[in-house]
Amino acid sequence: MTDLLTPIQAALDLPQTPLPLTAAGALPSAFAVTDLACASIGAAGQAVAELIRQQTERLPAVSVDRRLASWWFSSSIRPLGWQVPPLWDPVAGDYASADGWIRLHTNAPHHRAAAEQVLGKVRDRTEMANKVTAWKAADLEQAVVEAGGCAAQMRAWPAWQQHPQGLAVNAEALVQRQTFTTTVNKPWTGSVARPLAGLRVLDLTRVLAGPVASRFLAGLGADVLRIDSPTWDEPGVVPEMTLGKRCARLDLKTREGRQRFEALLKDADLLFHGYRADALEHLGYNAEGLQRIAPGLIDVSLNAYGWSGPWRNRRGFDSLVQMSSGIAEAGMAWQQADKPVPLPLQALDHATGYLMAASALQALSERLKSGRGGSARLSLARTAKLLVDAGQAPQQPALRPEEPDDQGLLVEQTAWGPAHRLLPPVSINGTPLQWDLPAGELGSHRPQW
Repeated sequence: MTDLLTPIQAALDLPQTPLPLTAAGALPSAFAVTDLACASIGAAGQAVAELIRQQTERLPAVSVDRRLASWWFSSSIRPLGWQVPPLWDPVAGDYASADGWIRLHTNAPHHRAAAEQVLGKVRDRTEMANKVTAWKAADLEQAVVEAGGCAAQMRAWPAWQQHPQGLAVNAEALVQRQTFTTTVNKPWTGSVARPLAGLRVLDLTRVLAGPVASRFLAGLGADVLRIDSPTWDEPGVVPEMTLGKRCARLDLKTREGRQRFEALLKDADLLFHGYRADALEHLGYNAEGLQRIAPGLIDVSLNAYGWSGPWRNRRGFDSLVQMSSGIAEAGMAWQQADKPVPLPLQALDHATGYLMAASALQALSERLKSGRGGSARLSLARTAKLLVDAGQAPQQPALRPEEPDDQGLLVEQTAWGPAHRLLPPVSINGTPLQWDLPAGELGSHRPQW
């Protein structure tokens, strides 16, 4: 196994303890994607174990299943008699430009509108491909970004290392942690079986890393309230990502929405957010302001392209970061293909999500010890460096195919129909991952604890 666990443990200040793995094999990739899944999920499990040790003086054993970890990095839900909507807009994807490759991310309607503002209206991928070929990749990337859209030119890793943004993000820590001076006296209200019972998590994140983090905490008993804007939707991932959560809508640009948000924040223990670097500050909620509203708050945030450098406020997604940072180009060379070859799934999102969850658990342990809140900042681009630094993975056997025994026995009555979930990928002795609420529609609950 490629050692991705040690740098993660160091970044999170976790003990450098080994992680037992069960099952064998790996996802096919130039990079150690299955090892990344095991290491990030395992680190989150070890952070749970350390919290339990702090509170009970008993350290539970933690292990990870390689097959289940790999599949949870893609999808955990198995619908019975219905289908999850498609993940991608019909024109999202990679296109050959005049001098290389570029990826257009058009899943949100306003992101597709931005691309079409630059390139013209299209009906399908063929029309889009014809328009893209006239552009140089760097020029089109810049034009789409300036129009408020999302695009990424394919770069090689050496070029990314010399790029101003690559230089900036590669100099950042994997997890940027800080402890605040404000304190709060909130005792542990959990148990070994439900270690996060009573913990209130306000989740402002969207596809995919942040929702992965809050889903993991919900499985440990946390009360997760997800907040979306009145118009946001992500139909292809909602059945996967709302497991265990209540979902409400607020408009933070209105006075009423802000008042309700601040009332929720005042009683929250943990805030997850994934807006661009200065978006919350523009709404008046900088780190100091958040601590004034909620002393002792744990504040865990995510950015696509890092927290410094010229792209710190650039919109980004996993698939775009893979193009920018050399991952898709390395996959293309590895497979001797004639087009970009990304990772077999959105591993940067999922890994960063579990690192966010582990960071939140570490900050909670610190608050239970000292009363002080803390923050953690992570980014998809910095997680990409973690994966690339581990080197290209040696060839491994394929994972044994999924079987009915890999699914839980309970039927989850989701808002779309019945479904099974895969068994949890991590085992924490005495602490089962289990979710009290089925997946539901965005905005299906009131914005209240």
